[in-house]
Amino acid sequence: MKLARSFSGLAALAAVALLAAALTACGTTGNGAQLRGDKQTNAEKAGELNKQLGTEYLKKGNLALAKEKLERAEKYNPRDPEIHSVLAVLYARLGIPKEVDDHYKTAIRLAPKDPEISNNYAVYLCRNGRTDEGVRRFLEAAQNPLYRTPELAYSNAGVCLRSAKKYEEAAASFTRALQIRPNNAEAAFQFADLELERGDLAKSRQIIDKYLGMYDATPDLLLTAVRLTRAQGDRVAEDKYTRRLRVEFPNSQQLRTLNESAAATERNPG
Repeated sequence: MKLARSFSGLAALAAVALLAAALTACGTTGNGAQLRGDKQTNAEKAGELNKQLGTEYLKKGNLALAKEKLERAEKYNPRDPEIHSVLAVLYARLGIPKEVDDHYKTAIRLAPKDPEISNNYAVYLCRNGRTDEGVRRFLEAAQNPLYRTPELAYSNAGVCLRSAKKYEEAAASFTRALQIRPNNAEAAFQFADLELERGDLAKSRQIIDKYLGMYDATPDLLLTAVRLTRAQGDRVAEDKYTRRLRVEFPNSQQLRTLNESAAATERNPG
């Protein structure tokens, strides 16, 4: 959401993505309600209105009003999986894990063919150390033919496995993600950084060189390339990647990290 971006490091980003996905889904339900027209009952209409209000309050961080509106929405229309998905996000923010589990499982039961719900639940599970459950949910999403971005689920599964120090399984997940979409920058970064961490410099270099030779760079990949080539003692390549990071991403956190590291080295050369 970085281990240099471990799962806990990615958690904030993942949480934002999870919330955005759930709230965006709910933001589109108004059109669906209009399409159903008179087929909606009064209770369903009330549930829809309260869901949208609760969603807006959740976006703004007003958890008390979000809770009031979303729980009211559930009373009006308890069979709407989107209400349960957003309630799960709300209860995650409130730190009530039993309610999170209950609402995600209800949402999945009501919409078993919706891979986004499984993916969002998996993010929550992995963020909370429930690796095996989270990976299973990610794989369910990835293998669902309705899921349009299975490579993201495999990449997320790899991050989850990496945070649990299941490195071989993580490598296999990153490999699968790159097989599906070779220009998946996050999977390439995570895979290269994992191999660097494990000390397989040649494998890490192979991943970096292949990706950067074909696709646009990202700050994460360039910083990893700098760290990798420094570890290999390849000063020419290290200088090249450092220049690219400075030129292509002058305002990035990764460049600030590199500059801070260089300054610390100058102060303590030993």
